[in-house]
Amino acid sequence: MIILGLVLLVVGWLTGISILTTIGVILLVVGVILAILGATGRAIGGRAHWY
Repeated sequence: MIILGLVLLVVGWLTGISILTTIGVILLVVGVILAILGATGRAIGGRAHWY
């Protein structure tokens, strides 16, 4: 999710499409939050790992 967010962020920034940039930022933030919670060992939504 982090990689997809970065790709959308860069593509949106290069092409000037603001909706791609916005979606990229949202995915990036959600991916980082899930990664941090997963690294602490906390189960998210009943799952210990998100792949």
